[in-house]
Amino acid sequence: MTGVPASATGGSGRPAPGGKLGAAAVNQASLWNIANILTMLRLVLVPGFVALLLADGGYDPVWRAWAWAAFAVAMITDVFDGHLARTYNLVTDFGKIADPIADKAIMGAALICLSSLGDLPWWVTGVILGRELGITLLRFWVIRYGVIPASRGGKMKTLAQGTAVGMYVLALTGPLATFRFWVMTVAVALTVLTGLDYVKQAVVLRRQGMAAERAARAEREAAAEQ
Repeated sequence: MTGVPASATGGSGRPAPGGKLGAAAVNQASLWNIANILTMLRLVLVPGFVALLLADGGYDPVWRAWAWAAFAVAMITDVFDGHLARTYNLVTDFGKIADPIADKAIMGAALICLSSLGDLPWWVTGVILGRELGITLLRFWVIRYGVIPASRGGKMKTLAQGTAVGMYVLALTGPLATFRFWVMTVAVALTVLTGLDYVKQAVVLRRQGMAAERAARAEREAAAEQ
């Protein structure tokens, strides 16, 4: 079994004509590709990560180390599944929906658990999760006008957040505990700054889109009057 439907091969076992269009149809039909499997793995890791982090009251260094390992695997798969999907044309509708959900699920679970244990102030969790919710709403606000691409600042934010949260998952003491505080400070600062930049880009994109719509409408009206 190749997982390719008969309609994609014209029912004769031979590739159907259509070039890139046919290839895209095959890739869309292939749910069980490596990129989607990594995304599913990340989703499955979320409850396991929470169980490990909260095991034995949430303060056992050994369980925290195992929780860190699960969190690290989730962060690594986050990097690879997107790269594989783009490089090998494995983008699917499932991946478009599940990938951001998996990202927010593992990060949200870590932040909420750490705050509930008293390791991380609730306001930090609120700022990071509030930013993610706000960006999601902004995407819906401007989706008819286009998509705002990921910026270098956004990638730095993701790296800083993952590093900081991972350090808080570990039971660190002494200078390392102080260092992780400053890493989290950088992560929060990048979270706020990139969020403000996203808002700015969203407003500009929406204004440009609305101006283009008005211009197109005026052009149609002028043509109709002639």
